[in-house]
Amino acid sequence: MTRVVRFHEYGDPSVLRIEKVEVPAPAADEVQIGVRAIGLNRAEVMFRKGAYLQDAVFPSQLGYEAAGTVKALGNSVQGFAEGDAVSVIPTLDMAKWPTYGEVINIPARHVVKHPAGLSFEQAAASWMQYVTAWGALIEQAKLTTGDFVIVSAASSSVGIAAFQIARSVGATVIATTRTNAKAKALREAGAHHVIATAEEDLAARVMEITGGKGARVVFDPIGGPEIARLAAAMAIGGVLLEYGALSRDEGPFPQFAVLGKSLTLKGYLFTEIVSDDAILDRAKAFINEGLQSGALNPLISRTFPFEQLQEATRFLESNEQIGKIVVTL
Repeated sequence: MTRVVRFHEYGDPSVLRIEKVEVPAPAADEVQIGVRAIGLNRAEVMFRKGAYLQDAVFPSQLGYEAAGTVKALGNSVQGFAEGDAVSVIPTLDMAKWPTYGEVINIPARHVVKHPAGLSFEQAAASWMQYVTAWGALIEQAKLTTGDFVIVSAASSSVGIAAFQIARSVGATVIATTRTNAKAKALREAGAHHVIATAEEDLAARVMEITGGKGARVVFDPIGGPEIARLAAAMAIGGVLLEYGALSRDEGPFPQFAVLGKSLTLKGYLFTEIVSDDAILDRAKAFINEGLQSGALNPLISRTFPFEQLQEATRFLESNEQIGKIVVTL
């Protein structure tokens, strides 16, 4: 029997329970992993609350990220051996292939050997954030040297990952946050500029920073009224990639900015990357190279033991951290 995390109803972190279940042998195309660390994500919080793109079937497991060592291989899996240190790229179904547990089975295409020298904690904190940011900024927006990119809700793990990916290709990062409380920490994490949106005029500050041109790329998980403010700060021909809906308000559509600047506003999900083999291979190559060179360096805010999974999730929801929350086993 193996300890896993399950929930039997939607709710706050108190619905998460550590229970013992029988984990089957890996299917033909799966890798079985003995988990050493788990990365926590807001998508899992939304799933637990019944506010995600996927509905739970109770009792449900959950989780997108983990790192550990290979315990067993399905009979069609090649390229891995028992004992290999590996990490998990988020799958298309966290309930079918959950990561919150001591032993997990994951499709081989979603498993990677992580670079030597990368800790299990760092490996578990890597793939959701870097795949999400890479897919938006590099694969879709074609971010490059000389570009300005606005990264909103910048203290999240995906926000910090976007800083590092943007800097690795020579772009300038403009981070936004509500107040200046996190400004110093965001600069230390890699933002070239920080704008406190509750204290400053976003568009005016962006125009000042960009010499009146505006930002060509925006990477935003907030939505709602924020989209109109961001559109006002964008350059002609700019691209806004919306990867979340933290705002509960729909907000006005910025039609004059969209028309006047020929803007592209696109909804974006990490599943666009992981569902396509060719794109996923490009993501793996870019991210592994960055992890090896140090250009990509996962920022871990805090670690918790597995037994304190509820407390770890509460801390994630408090929005007090900058970077990733990791649970260790």
